[in-house]
Amino acid sequence: MEEPATAVVTASAVRAARELRVVFSRLRRRLKETYDTDGLTPTQTSVLSRLSKDGPASASDLAAAERVRPQSMAATLAVLDERGLVLRRPDPSDGRRQLVSLSDPGLAFLEDCRRAGEEWLARSLQAHFTEQERQTVVEALALLDRLSDA
Repeated sequence: MEEPATAVVTASAVRAARELRVVFSRLRRRLKETYDTDGLTPTQTSVLSRLSKDGPASASDLAAAERVRPQSMAATLAVLDERGLVLRRPDPSDGRRQLVSLSDPGLAFLEDCRRAGEEWLARSLQAHFTEQERQTVVEALALLDRLSDA
């Protein structure tokens, strides 16, 4: 259901937006503390996540998606390549370009990070929330999922 651009935004919508942003920022930081990035920068881990989610991409496509200069992306990919976390192969539709994809060690690294975050979340939800509160969280997540599609 789309709202007209001229619709008045209620105080409760503004408050919910503000609190949601703050909580998600804190939760994201806390999740990042749960896993060892093995010295990778946030941009490097972001590129790995993007490749996992979106599949192979050219360096220029990755630079655009990450909103960084092509030179910065080249440096990012050089580190990931050196660590064996990505693979490069010729683009089948344009032999002058290379496509970058996750290597098996890159995929394993991401899976370890995700697993560590999920384990921390599960333990924290078990330790600090009642069953009813956990059910409320699940119900709220369904609403937030709907929000992500708005």
